[in-house]
Amino acid sequence: MKSVRHALTVDVEDWFQVLNLRGKIARESWDDQELRLEAPTRRLLDLFDRYDAKATFFTLGWIAERVPSLVEEIVMRGHELASHGYDHKLLPELGHEGFREDLRRTTRILQDISGGQAVESFRACTWSVGPATPWAFPTLVEEGFLYDSSVQPVRNPDYGNPEAPLGPHWLEPLPGRPLFELPPLVAEVLGRRLPLGGGGYLRLFPVAWISRALRHREKAGQPSCLYLHPWELDPAQPRVGTKGIRAFRHYVHLAKTESKLETLLSRHSFTTVKEVALATRRRDS
Repeated sequence: MKSVRHALTVDVEDWFQVLNLRGKIARESWDDQELRLEAPTRRLLDLFDRYDAKATFFTLGWIAERVPSLVEEIVMRGHELASHGYDHKLLPELGHEGFREDLRRTTRILQDISGGQAVESFRACTWSVGPATPWAFPTLVEEGFLYDSSVQPVRNPDYGNPEAPLGPHWLEPLPGRPLFELPPLVAEVLGRRLPLGGGGYLRLFPVAWISRALRHREKAGQPSCLYLHPWELDPAQPRVGTKGIRAFRHYVHLAKTESKLETLLSRHSFTTVKEVALATRRRDS
């Protein structure tokens, strides 16, 4: 079953840039915040090396400008460099043309730093591709993207499309222009969709549930996708007074992230979004 390789993905953003803390930390104050993601990102890189895993690093252009050496190291270690947009704006906030400009700006930054590394995969901030953004997929292929992981196939107050497919699939946003879509791991349990693929879900749910769901996909010969953020390996990050469900989502079990991830790395095989797409094409052809 280890012949099925799942996608391992990292959203390269720092603790103060997430939607859950937006009400406490204004965009205008980002340069006043402590950048903490370098150390946990390098711990992830070392962990991936230990288990011979490759990953796709969806990287903010804002972060790349400030820590270019980290981008260079991601590429040097053989991982896929991908776009997470410039500064973590939701796609409906950007609008159609703003999204196009954001894609171009981020791609230019990542390619300049990486020495021309191809940027072919994209993930939207907070899974914000959905019914309100019908222009998103056509714009991605127009801008040269081949692979996407921006749709969370669940119902959530902030994001999600509960009608979206659970497995990897090919879209054709424009005639003759395919786009590979890879959603994060979601299991169907008693007729309901249970998100297990990363973020707070990875930290909250037992690792055995996640591993079992991955095994189920492997038995079906179908890859899935895990995601996490460097700040999830940083339980000492500043606390800013957020309360309620948003605070719970952000802070729950931060100290357990690394050990859970290592358990999954020891049990399953992981690679990049691009490699999963190419393997899916070979399998389906």
